[in-house]
Amino acid sequence: MHDVIVGLILLFVAAISSLFSRLLPVPIPLPLWQIALGVVGSVAGLHVVLNPDMFMLLFIPPLLFRDAFRMPTREFGQLRGIIFALAVPMVVGTTILCGYAVHWLIPVLALPACFALAAVLSPTDAVARGRACWGPSVPRTIVHRCWTANPCLNDASGLVCFRFAAVAAVTGAFSLRGALATFGLLSLGGIAIGILVCYAAARLDRMLLRRGYDDPPTQVTFMLLLPFAAYLLAELVGCSGILAAVAGGMTAKLTGVLQETQITTRLQARTTWDMVGFVFNSIIFLLLGLQLPDLAGNGIALVRQAGRSPWLLLLVIVAIHLAMCVLRFAGLWIILAVAAWRARHERGAMHWPGLRTVLVGTVAGVRGAVTLAAVLSLPQAVGDVPGFPDRDLLVTLATGVILVSLLAASLTLPWLARGMPAGQVDPQAREVDWARLVLLRTMIRAMRDEQAALTARAKIRDEAGETRIEIIARLMQEYENRLGQLQRDGDGAASAAQVGSIRRMRLELAIRLTNLRASRIELRNLRAAQYVNDETESLLQQEMDYEEQVLRNRARTLPRVA
Repeated sequence: MHDVIVGLILLFVAAISSLFSRLLPVPIPLPLWQIALGVVGSVAGLHVVLNPDMFMLLFIPPLLFRDAFRMPTREFGQLRGIIFALAVPMVVGTTILCGYAVHWLIPVLALPACFALAAVLSPTDAVARGRACWGPSVPRTIVHRCWTANPCLNDASGLVCFRFAAVAAVTGAFSLRGALATFGLLSLGGIAIGILVCYAAARLDRMLLRRGYDDPPTQVTFMLLLPFAAYLLAELVGCSGILAAVAGGMTAKLTGVLQETQITTRLQARTTWDMVGFVFNSIIFLLLGLQLPDLAGNGIALVRQAGRSPWLLLLVIVAIHLAMCVLRFAGLWIILAVAAWRARHERGAMHWPGLRTVLVGTVAGVRGAVTLAAVLSLPQAVGDVPGFPDRDLLVTLATGVILVSLLAASLTLPWLARGMPAGQVDPQAREVDWARLVLLRTMIRAMRDEQAALTARAKIRDEAGETRIEIIARLMQEYENRLGQLQRDGDGAASAAQVGSIRRMRLELAIRLTNLRASRIELRNLRAAQYVNDETESLLQQEMDYEEQVLRNRARTLPRVA
């Protein structure tokens, strides 16, 4: 009963955290606000015993599956060399170099334990980056470079390094051959299982769709279960469940089976995954806040036992984070410089990475859920059974680095991206505008062809044909107006006439939204007077919701004018 109440409290706090963050006079990133609420809950007496295995199973697979499903496959293919370099050489190099740096900062900490801490901190976390960490002006290319690699390879390489460093710290034994073999099993086996599970599910779903079975709630439920199935099967045979979930998400996307379902299924799936992402991300940061006072207390107690000031612990955490940032900056610079050098030989053009670009990629490397779950999985001392050496100190240091990296990314990323050239900031906006132009021209061309065919059959044209010609003419005029508007918006600054046109369009959209609100009020009055039943009300409300969403999307695409 206690666990159920705690779960409901976490859901309630997750729901209101976004509201509170918007009401504050000073904008605070949502993840930091949720961590603060977790700390308040812990001080108020709300305690949660965090089971690392349960934590990994419940939260990580669906979140990584969701991110992989929404991964831009074109950019993934274009940046595959950079992604692999970030995922494997960067993680291994960071583990070794940062391990020695930690040992230099804390000489009493055994070197294998330092390697274990560096390994668990080396992979950056796709879950922890949180959408609140990215400002609206952060370059899209940097976003892809910074987080696309995270769920694909660097979690596996970081966790393999962590596993063998932990074994070496406990037993004093280490085998490079065994480490490489285990890495291959974890990576390739997990990827293969994820692909097989989701490919089989997609084939089965496609067979059902061809037989006319497309029930939206059932479809969405099965899709929610896919990441857990891939994760559990991979872990059962000793492979990487994380990679299985990611590979499954990419497979589900590449099969395109969701695009064959009805519109209602796709809308419900998108809404459900958005809700899962928000709730699970929120609960992760709330749980981190709930654990923070105990972890900080244990770390401070350890420092005081050693006769040092508690402030030294904070300085060490900041120093470890700075060391990770320096290594990541150097690694990013080398990787991007090599990519630029290869581009010079392949295409004759060479664009060296800019300092601000590398800084954005460095700061964006935040740590989070995977790091927290992995470091908490270190065995504790129970009775006469010894635990992992200096476990409490490692957990405190890892948690501190998570917080510092998240704080640094949340506060500095929008500032670092401010002032970057518009063309570098969001190339996706230009691509969307270009695609809209192509689609509009395609529709206009199709209607012109049909209009010409109808005109050629003028002698046998009936009333239905006349009506069709009239509708086609009206639609062509509407599409040509939209086409002209898009072309003018892409030419540069708007003229006075264009500004007036944009203002009229905004006014029209505002009037349409006002009419919708009046319709909603009248529908509620009809329902209250029992002229319509609740089923009719629900159906009409859904239609109004879709229409309002379309109007709001149109309003967001209009350029802003003074």
